[in-house]
Amino acid sequence: MMSMRVMFATALAACATAACSGAPAVPPAAAAAPAATATGTPASDPGVGAGYRVDPFWPKRLPNNWILGQVAGLAVDANDHIWIIHRPASLTPEEAAAAQKPPAAMCCVPAPPVVEFDADGNVVQAWGGPGAGYEWFQVEHGIHVDPQGNVWVGGNGDTDNHVLKFTRDGKFLLQIGKAGQRGGSNDQTTLGGPAAVEVDASANEVYIADGYKNKRVVVFDATTGAYKRHWGGYGERPVDGPLIPPTEQTLSKEPYDPAAPRSRQFRGPVHGVAISRDGFVYVTDRMGNRVQVFRKNGEFVNELLIRPETRSLGTAWDVALSRDPEQQWLAVSDGSNHVVWLVDRKTMKIGEPFGSGGRNAGQFGWVHNLDMDSKGNVYTAEVETGKRVQKFTPARN
Repeated sequence: MMSMRVMFATALAACATAACSGAPAVPPAAAAAPAATATGTPASDPGVGAGYRVDPFWPKRLPNNWILGQVAGLAVDANDHIWIIHRPASLTPEEAAAAQKPPAAMCCVPAPPVVEFDADGNVVQAWGGPGAGYEWFQVEHGIHVDPQGNVWVGGNGDTDNHVLKFTRDGKFLLQIGKAGQRGGSNDQTTLGGPAAVEVDASANEVYIADGYKNKRVVVFDATTGAYKRHWGGYGERPVDGPLIPPTEQTLSKEPYDPAAPRSRQFRGPVHGVAISRDGFVYVTDRMGNRVQVFRKNGEFVNELLIRPETRSLGTAWDVALSRDPEQQWLAVSDGSNHVVWLVDRKTMKIGEPFGSGGRNAGQFGWVHNLDMDSKGNVYTAEVETGKRVQKFTPARN
């Protein structure tokens, strides 16, 4: 009998090739229903799990003696090209030895912050960094490519309270927010450590997971940057409180208690956002160990608990939707447990994860972001000492 983990990947691969049809996906369970909860253990084989197998040869070797720092954002565009944003400043002098003055060794030099790969893993182009007319970031964080091919990026450094919009070849178009300025979670003009961006092309609106300092989702016009609306946890008005940056999460500062009632506010960081074709907004409350589901007007629908007993840096890091017609699957990256969770969006049933902690191909060190392409492949990005991007393909045998 086919195992649950192979069923996930086999069904996803079939849907990605247009084998799925029928009625639109049933909306997530109503808010009155109990929240779904993830359980499970990392895959015993780091190279394959939950029906997915790592491609150890993707991407190909970078050109120009380049090396990647912490990869803090990943997105797949409409052409199945994979975009990342990484942190050149996170490289050690030894890793970027060729960039030292004078050069300390033959290898390497930091790649530009934004890199585009084709489906085969070749670098198509790379750009980014300070320029005229906009403020670049202290610490890069998050990338999104909208249906028109525009590239949105953000940051989460001390002064990074803004997002930037570029054409696909790096021409500056728009800045929302201002570096060093923050008005709090109910301000209509500033941001507070935005972590992720998603554009709803049907309404020409951009949704921002805002974020590391603020505790909300905020929506702006995607062309002008004009404010539209915002909301906090459970669709309620956000209330600012002490910020606990992930690097400072200790038992002495608002410790997370799995047995306590779930906070009505996002614990934060509000770290990821994805919008389904049938109008649901999925938001990751990272250190709340949950994905909350809303309608586009901010109405709360349901929540998904991701291994809520986890006490580390949170389990709901990023969320992505499959590209089949019904968008049947959610994928959630869990940087604390070093796995990727797969969720049936119709039933909110959570399957076994894939991945495990480690440095081999198919393992993770702080799996930070993820996305899926039209063929059902899953791409992941790692921060801290991981500093890489990986590709996982559906196992069809």
